[in-house]
Amino acid sequence: MAREGNLEAPTRHALDWKNPDFYDEEKCFTELERIFDICHGCRRCVSLCGAFPTLFDLVDESSTLEVDGVAKADYWKVVDQCYMCDLCYMTKCPYTPPHEWNLDFPHTMLRAKAIKFKKGEVKASEKFLASTDVHGSFAGIPIVVQVANAVNKTQAARGVMENLLGVDKNAWLPELATRKFRSSAPEARSTDVKDGEKTPGKVAIFATCYVNYNEPGIGHDLLKILDHNHIPYVLVEKEKCCGMPKLELGDLASVEKSKNANIPVLAKYAKDGFAILSAVPSCTLMFKQEIPLMFPDDADVQRVKEAMWDPFEYLSARKRDGLLKTEFPQPLGKISYQIPCHGRVQNIGRKTEEVLKWIPGTELNTIERCSGHAGTFGVKKAYHQQAMKIGKPVFKAMATMKDGSKPDFISSDCPLGGHHIAQGFEVNGLGTPELNHPLTLVRKAYALK
Repeated sequence: MAREGNLEAPTRHALDWKNPDFYDEEKCFTELERIFDICHGCRRCVSLCGAFPTLFDLVDESSTLEVDGVAKADYWKVVDQCYMCDLCYMTKCPYTPPHEWNLDFPHTMLRAKAIKFKKGEVKASEKFLASTDVHGSFAGIPIVVQVANAVNKTQAARGVMENLLGVDKNAWLPELATRKFRSSAPEARSTDVKDGEKTPGKVAIFATCYVNYNEPGIGHDLLKILDHNHIPYVLVEKEKCCGMPKLELGDLASVEKSKNANIPVLAKYAKDGFAILSAVPSCTLMFKQEIPLMFPDDADVQRVKEAMWDPFEYLSARKRDGLLKTEFPQPLGKISYQIPCHGRVQNIGRKTEEVLKWIPGTELNTIERCSGHAGTFGVKKAYHQQAMKIGKPVFKAMATMKDGSKPDFISSDCPLGGHHIAQGFEVNGLGTPELNHPLTLVRKAYALK
């Protein structure tokens, strides 16, 4: 007799992506039909994203009112709506393994996306948007950066980008940094390594494409916090994009190329006893979950997985070791903070919230719901308005503190999600609180310049 749902925590199976059957469209669609039938009978995830309402509408409008009445060609409409947030698997679905029904919606969507990519049905514009190292190659080049940033703000240029790249002309886009984080980061002041019971006493920073090319200030704030706490750090010797944008496209071969470039470098730091920190949740998640599931038998991948930390996960553990300063001379007032999806699915708890609550004279309004941005999804013309709709409950919830007052700051660990939320405030006339990354807020609370 089938059980209603799991009594155990969800567990993940390795991704058998090198098996030829993985790319067999007929077999994939058979699994999609099985999963869609379960989802149709449950409908618990209807509010998460566009994939589930799309599926349920297809069923409800079919001749049989069941999944068998939905045309197989329409399955792609559901697949295209999934942006791999993973929340259905980690927070909603009662039928994930070890349940006997063994339902993994996001990785079945990934399988379908990989088939679509292998068939050559992914547009060149989408591939370009996912090539973050290519975009970032212009960062730090004098004049070029200024010209590129200025041009990207003009209506004419945004119109061209919309036509050629499918980037919505109204979507917020990040600017290129005038100086890359990796080339501007100072050396650590402290060299004294103090290991704790829970934490390594030295840190290696995986800069990430976004921090390196677009918002180096986030990286500098992290370094200032580490310096203030006498934690020696280094930037990893070299790095490539973590591969998350390529994963979302189903371009698994490119994910493997990124893995082959990054893992040998990062594994050396893991073996040498470093905690590896990444300030972008999606990048951290790639090394903690997605790459290990793609390469479960690679010992170095597993070493990096164990050594990889979210910055606030590390700071929280460092405090439990009695090795973190908790004197914050600068109160921050009222903060509305959003926990991003790829932070939630790391299974580390609400560590950013925990750290922000240490700061005296600070009131926190925490929102645990998807902002709707989801990497490149939120900037595409086909999905930008939908992304704003998905995020609207978040925007509204963040606009008012529990006592009815307005926040001084809005914040999210995901930099792109944070800017999407700020645009949501602007579009919906919800006020103009200052957008700061949580690391920036902690740096301010420490009164560090």
